[in-house]
Amino acid sequence: MGKKTKLALAIAAASAAAWAGSKAVLKPQKREEKEVLNYKNPIVLAHRGGAHLAPEHTMIAFQKAIDLGVDGFEIDIRLTKDEEIVVFHDDTVDRTTDGSGFVKDYTLEELKQLNHGFHFEDLDGTFPYKEERLPIVTLKELLEAFPNIYINIDIKDSPETYEGSLMPSKLWRLIEDLGVQNRVVVTSFYSEQVDRFNLYAQNRVALGAGETDVRKAFTAFTSQFGHLYHPKVDVFQIPPKLGVISLDMPKFISYLGNLNIPVHYWTINETDMMERLLKRGAKGIVTDRPDLAVPIVRQYLENLNADGGK
Repeated sequence: MGKKTKLALAIAAASAAAWAGSKAVLKPQKREEKEVLNYKNPIVLAHRGGAHLAPEHTMIAFQKAIDLGVDGFEIDIRLTKDEEIVVFHDDTVDRTTDGSGFVKDYTLEELKQLNHGFHFEDLDGTFPYKEERLPIVTLKELLEAFPNIYINIDIKDSPETYEGSLMPSKLWRLIEDLGVQNRVVVTSFYSEQVDRFNLYAQNRVALGAGETDVRKAFTAFTSQFGHLYHPKVDVFQIPPKLGVISLDMPKFISYLGNLNIPVHYWTINETDMMERLLKRGAKGIVTDRPDLAVPIVRQYLENLNADGGK
């Protein structure tokens, strides 16, 4: 046996020993249960209130979603010029209102003068809200209007911007003032924003995974050291695929579930995909079409009960 072969075998043996040792000593660290995530059956979250059925992020959309039987909302937030938190996705108002420009350059009062249903196209191809005046909704208004609903709050302002630097503290202050710590989830594409928010919240609010958290978890899952992964978030809200990587594998869903982390998938508008994800273990469907998702989940649960929960 040559020196190179002996060295390779020694390295392999050392790696195996390290893996076995860490496996024996370190146990997976589950997240503590959060009240908002303490549900048994899969849930439906209306994406921006159900953006294919009514103008996104408007009270009309949120109320319609509630009437359809959703369990909660998935919303986005941004900061206005006068530092008010509004429920809004894009950084500009061009796509959804009769105005133009950046949200950060408008005051709340100025935003309320715009029609936030201006560009909404209904399923029949009409524009039913073009002549109406649908005002923007503040996060405070939404939380007060629906006091018993799950709300997933996605911070959209980048941490590198002035607005983004203020958002975590302002969001925590509002959540604390309203006493809604146990019925919201705070997340962001920017993991840094979730970390900043938690400096104030101190794990008193459920946290959603940012892109960095998702990549760390998936890397751990596909490695031999998955038992070393210690999550710092409470729920994963992810697409079925991230580039070429499939994130909807039953084993990945189960891996996170064993860490007390439910997985929600967005934005799912096709019924066959909803059914597939539910069968694979998804705990939430985020959708623009709650009119389709709510019946699908109910039928899934009926079938599950009929089969004895198998």
